[in-house]
Amino acid sequence: MKRVLEICASSVQSAVAAQAGGAQRIELCQNLEQGGITPSFGLLSQVLKLLSIPVFVLIRPRPGNFTYDANEQAIMVADIIQCREAGCAGVVLGALTPDGHVDLAFCRTLMEAAGSLPVTFHRAFDVCSDQAQALEEIIVLGCQRVLTSGGEATAPAAQAQLAALVKQAADRISIMPGSGVTPHTIRDLVVNTGAYEFHASAKRSVVSSNAPFSPMFDAVLPEADPLVVAELVAQLAT
Repeated sequence: MKRVLEICASSVQSAVAAQAGGAQRIELCQNLEQGGITPSFGLLSQVLKLLSIPVFVLIRPRPGNFTYDANEQAIMVADIIQCREAGCAGVVLGALTPDGHVDLAFCRTLMEAAGSLPVTFHRAFDVCSDQAQALEEIIVLGCQRVLTSGGEATAPAAQAQLAALVKQAADRISIMPGSGVTPHTIRDLVVNTGAYEFHASAKRSVVSSNAPFSPMFDAVLPEADPLVVAELVAQLAT
């Protein structure tokens, strides 16, 4: 099966760099330093104009836990509908109950809003109380893939668990390792997990040329580097 690299992009610059480096797909979000939230409609619209590779959009109304009240749920449904109408290739979502299980009732609502769009279940999976059970439930929901670090801080630290999830999935769903996926770690992940889709940020620090003359503002921005993306793609091709 062909290997796929997805780049997590939180700006137009990162999205363009991901495509230039040869990534097959992006996950678009904002506020990546806090785990990512749903991007603005303006960012989404501009990225869709510039990219020819598939754009998946993170559906997460705020940082923090993955248990949502009625108002947050309404926001998420509306955001999915907007993504579908805008022409996105897919959405990335997830929701849990307070005791750490997949919120099946609400996730079904999100899946209905997505319609025919492919769906990735995001790293809410990593804090599920029973990953084996959660995986079966996510498969029944109809998601196409699970983005996961295997319950550890990084995917390289959870290669045995990721391999177990790939075995359990048995080609019913794609297990996509994410977090800590770099040109130095991706080959081991390929060999040791059996996964064929991988998620990375390929970041470098960029100093803004329009940096304000004030210490109140951070002039260093984390952006995807097309050279790092290209190196990741090359590692997957070997």
